[in-house]
Amino acid sequence: MKESYFGEALAAVKTLGVGLKTTMKEYFTAKSTEQYPENRKTTLHISKRHRGRLVFKRNADGSYRCTACTLCEKACPNGTIKILSEMVTTDDGKKKRVLRDYQYDLGDCMFCQLCTNACNFDAIEFTNDFENSVFDRNSLVLHLDKEVYKGGSLPGLIDGGAPIEIGKFNTKY
Repeated sequence: MKESYFGEALAAVKTLGVGLKTTMKEYFTAKSTEQYPENRKTTLHISKRHRGRLVFKRNADGSYRCTACTLCEKACPNGTIKILSEMVTTDDGKKKRVLRDYQYDLGDCMFCQLCTNACNFDAIEFTNDFENSVFDRNSLVLHLDKEVYKGGSLPGLIDGGAPIEIGKFNTKY
């Protein structure tokens, strides 16, 4: 059964009071702002699990692990990865697939990690390097087989950046 007119009005005023109380409480709470980009080298913390960009894993001798099997290309839901390969005959007469170009479009990537899960050779991984802003969208098309990733632009970023303290903001101010 519906409440009376005055009961509804009283409920509305009560709801308004709860909203105003919450607003005033937050208004007078001290704020903390992460100063970016000014303090990014000293206080910025990035989770190690953050997916920022795709890179090739390399062997100890610097060679990449990719065998051009195209499983990652097939697993990618929006065609971010394009692999060019060709079959060559080795010295012992066997045919082998050789990678010619591994093209990764960072601008189209959904960072879903389906490609890394599909890779049987553990050849690709996401790093937490997040500073990928460019003026030309074509610069976001990376050729992973031709580049050697040495880490991001920030010191210690791959290890998570600045240490984080639970319950405390990472800021100087």
